[in-house]
Amino acid sequence: MNYGTESLSEVYTPIDVAKVLLFFNMTKKKAKYYVVWQGRTPGIYDTWEECEAQVKGVAARYRSYETRAEAEQAFAQAPPAPVKKAPTPHTSSATSPQLPALAVDAACSGNPGLMEFRGVIADTGTEVFRRGPFPEGTNNIGEFLAIVLGLAYLKQHHLDWNLYSDSRTGLSWLRKKKADTKLEWNNRNLPILEMIRTAEAWLRDNTYETRVLKWDTKQWGEIPADFGRK
Repeated sequence: MNYGTESLSEVYTPIDVAKVLLFFNMTKKKAKYYVVWQGRTPGIYDTWEECEAQVKGVAARYRSYETRAEAEQAFAQAPPAPVKKAPTPHTSSATSPQLPALAVDAACSGNPGLMEFRGVIADTGTEVFRRGPFPEGTNNIGEFLAIVLGLAYLKQHHLDWNLYSDSRTGLSWLRKKKADTKLEWNNRNLPILEMIRTAEAWLRDNTYETRVLKWDTKQWGEIPADFGRK
């Protein structure tokens, strides 16, 4: 079975946007606790809706935590430093990475070949998601999917962080909201096609305030999410 790009609309019907995070394996929500240091009423809140009511439309400092114990400990301390805003989307004029941030990257053995991608907390190197490997993919596709999944992750967790990618192609596809790949589709790599359509649907139907920046490899070395296979 082999599908040319001209027949993709016949192969797949548009993906339900509600399935976006399901496909990315992110719909299983954990209980979260929201600490508001500065807002209408500082405190610890059990839901995002309660937290949002305290911080929306006012100068606020807040963050989510996985456990109540972590939230209580954080609330008893000074709030973390605010995120510095980047001057221009998709560019970086900073002499060092602007933290906190999520870094994403992809790796592919062959072109096409086994493709995988992941996201890590740039400050600590902690991996927060990894997908793959998937057969007969490309590095550019993995970079694009990593960026979109990173955006979805930050939005779902209400994290006002920067997102870094070292892929010019991935960032270009993000601006277009479309993966401009020439990869030929077959029964082995159709899951990648479904991920692309899912990612494109997410970009069409969601807004985000995350600053997506180009990682400066020349100044800063390899991106923290790098797979170390060069």
